[in-house]
Amino acid sequence: MDSRIRTYQVAADYIRQQTGGYAPLVGIVLGSGLGRLADRIEQPVVIPYRDIPGFPVSTVVGHKGNFIIGRLGGKTVIAMQGRFHYYEGYPMDLVTIGIRTMAVLGVKDLFVSNAAGGANPDYRVGDLVVIRDHISHFPNPLIGPNLDEMGPRFPDMTCAYDLELQALAEKCAGEMGISLRKGVYFGSTGPTYETPAEVRYYRAVGADLLGMSTIPEVIVARHCGIRVFGMSVVTNCANTDNQPKNLNDGDDVVKQADAAAEKMSDLFARMIKAL
Repeated sequence: MDSRIRTYQVAADYIRQQTGGYAPLVGIVLGSGLGRLADRIEQPVVIPYRDIPGFPVSTVVGHKGNFIIGRLGGKTVIAMQGRFHYYEGYPMDLVTIGIRTMAVLGVKDLFVSNAAGGANPDYRVGDLVVIRDHISHFPNPLIGPNLDEMGPRFPDMTCAYDLELQALAEKCAGEMGISLRKGVYFGSTGPTYETPAEVRYYRAVGADLLGMSTIPEVIVARHCGIRVFGMSVVTNCANTDNQPKNLNDGDDVVKQADAAAEKMSDLFARMIKAL
């Protein structure tokens, strides 16, 4: 057995022991400042990453570093309250260990969220954007020996973000009176924010959103056969002209994400209930 598979199984077994055998069908990844949804999970069991065998610890502001397992929208869910980033120095196996562990636990649908910069000039701070596709500047997390037990060597990414889940989001948002946008997420390694020249370049190649996460998780989820729904909260508008009028600040990103988190939480809960 591949040692990586054993790591995921040990982590999943530990989680089952702490939860009395919960079998979550829905996974959620909560990004910077977006942990509020975790407060809505009923009968929660909180498991710090530091207690799980083989897991790293998230070091980023706005990321609490817990798995939370319980009930949301009538479904058993497992939420990552904070994620792991490539820029923290972790290899991709550890960046995506939470998703692999979710797959072993039986998760079928994954909701990923993040705080992102708005490269699209029509976006405003606080907008909720359904991710319809992505462009990656990350090392691919599937490089290396394939985990045949979990997925194929060459997984298709034509519909990385599930079309049915996107349609469900639009339906639920319409019923709730919430306005949504759709866009392409451009992921780069960070941890520096983009230069104005980079923003102009990313916009020219089709980016609407700019961030430093999410894509490795999505690739691994699709490798495991998990359906994915992605959403970004626009927390700052990208600077394209080298003027210090809107300098990026990590603490402000968290603050802006928190302000929009309530609407996103309402939407995710309604979508999960409708699954």
